[in-house]
Amino acid sequence: MFYSKSVSTNDGRRRFSRREIFHAGMSTAAALRLQAAGQTARLPTMAGPAKPQAPVPSILSPEDDHFLEELEKANFLFFIEQADPATGLVKDRCNVRTTDQSIVGSIAATGFGLTAICIGHRRGYISENEAYTRVLNTLRFLYEKMPNHRGFYFHFANIKTGERIWESEISSIDTAILLCGVLTSRQSFRHSEITRLAIAITSRVEWAWLSEDTSLVSLGWSPERGFLPYRWDYYSELMMIYLVGIGSATHALPPESWNAWKRTTFEYAGLRYIGSFAPLFVNQYSQAWFDFRGKRDQYADYFLNSIYATEVHRLFCLEMHKDFPDYSDDLWGITASDSEHGYVVWGGPPAIGPIDGTVVPSAAGGSLPFLPQATLRVLKNMKNRYGDRAWCRYGFVNAFNPLNNWYDDFVVGIDTGITMLMAENLRTSFVWNMFMTNPEAERGLQKAGFKSYSIDYQAVQAKLEGRTK
Repeated sequence: MFYSKSVSTNDGRRRFSRREIFHAGMSTAAALRLQAAGQTARLPTMAGPAKPQAPVPSILSPEDDHFLEELEKANFLFFIEQADPATGLVKDRCNVRTTDQSIVGSIAATGFGLTAICIGHRRGYISENEAYTRVLNTLRFLYEKMPNHRGFYFHFANIKTGERIWESEISSIDTAILLCGVLTSRQSFRHSEITRLAIAITSRVEWAWLSEDTSLVSLGWSPERGFLPYRWDYYSELMMIYLVGIGSATHALPPESWNAWKRTTFEYAGLRYIGSFAPLFVNQYSQAWFDFRGKRDQYADYFLNSIYATEVHRLFCLEMHKDFPDYSDDLWGITASDSEHGYVVWGGPPAIGPIDGTVVPSAAGGSLPFLPQATLRVLKNMKNRYGDRAWCRYGFVNAFNPLNNWYDDFVVGIDTGITMLMAENLRTSFVWNMFMTNPEAERGLQKAGFKSYSIDYQAVQAKLEGRTK
């Protein structure tokens, strides 16, 4: 079971990231042997005949757009109110039932927060002067004062001082998420000082250091333990690490590192896709910034791949209706999140973690561009039916379980962030449009061997979203 209890900032214990929990569990799983052999993972086929539905609309309705506007505004408040205005560091999580006094920040949440400010500025949630000041303060602190090692940052830090918390690791993925926010800010504001700081922050990251003896990047490093014992070696949120690293102008990863990680093919309900024995978020995070639409490498179209992975997860949840009657076409989606018993890295298919009927709003929220109508239906139902407990000042709480009448007290920065960014990408492609103009992004894709091609994603989505409830 992949439970991880939360710990306080002063109890002397170390808090593990969701990636370490997941990799530790995977190291003992029989499924890992299947990946190493490069086999196709054939998962159980959905039972029951498909029932056709009417075609879904290809564009958002005014009602849908209004809902997403309300959701984004609420998400944006988290990144303004739960960030230190002097340092720009964003809290890892916030208790929404009390006046939250925590000081634990997350560099990944800060990367989402920088991007949220860009969105908020564009949408008029924040004045141009305040947006500019917040971004500039954040970049100055990151470059001039925030502790780092070879350009990489510690996962958790004090939001007021930037000092490391919980003996947390120097994190490759969390640094990559932060850099995506930094690069988005550079292109959104195009101000000389912001540009200078963004270049300085990204240029000092020594990507090659984390892959000295192999083409595969380490999860991280700590002063106490050295390099962590795991590598980014199979399909997951790792795509942003390798592409930003390959695209670096100063300490680049070799282009062949893109081909070094495993891509296992799964099959479920007649759908084939590259996947992992992992939560749904692995199909979302890189694509909050990298726009893979109309592009493919020698292996896959990764946007199309996430469409299929999201549909498979939806069908997987519906198959569990007999065990968890709250799961339906109007309420589905689990990914790494809080639970009634602690933090759980769960997902499927196949099932990982002790699934108990909990639903996680960011599972659907982070998948909005992949299956717009199916995910919007879920999110609107969550708010309409469970909004008195599942909705708060910052949008949805991290997770809830209607079967047990359990509703989380917290929102989590990265899950609130993925929801906000993907909502905006669905509406306007704004984050994609800004981020993809960075030379680092263009260079990374080019060196990794991506080529443009033509495909009608809306036709694929409409076909999938017309499947059985």
